[in-house]
Amino acid sequence: MNLRDIKKDIEYVIGAFVDDCTLVLSVHKGDDVDEVAGLIDEAVDLFNDLRNRSVNPEGNKRAWYLGLRKELVEKVDALYDRLSAAVKKNVAA
Repeated sequence: MNLRDIKKDIEYVIGAFVDDCTLVLSVHKGDDVDEVAGLIDEAVDLFNDLRNRSVNPEGNKRAWYLGLRKELVEKVDALYDRLSAAVKKNVAA
């Protein structure tokens, strides 16, 4: 595991989430537009935070990158849960 790999993972995972959000926005024209746009903003902030932290590892690099990768998965999973809730709310309405 190295810096290049973690940067690619961050870009791919968050990029896929943003793509899914834009797909939701293009398909569902409704009340959830502001909510999904807010999720995109949070994803961009997460991307910037993780990328900045990835280039400045503290202590053991391997452990640092494993921690970043775990945080990436957990936070993007939470964003997907919120996106799913916004879609369900729009479909139910």
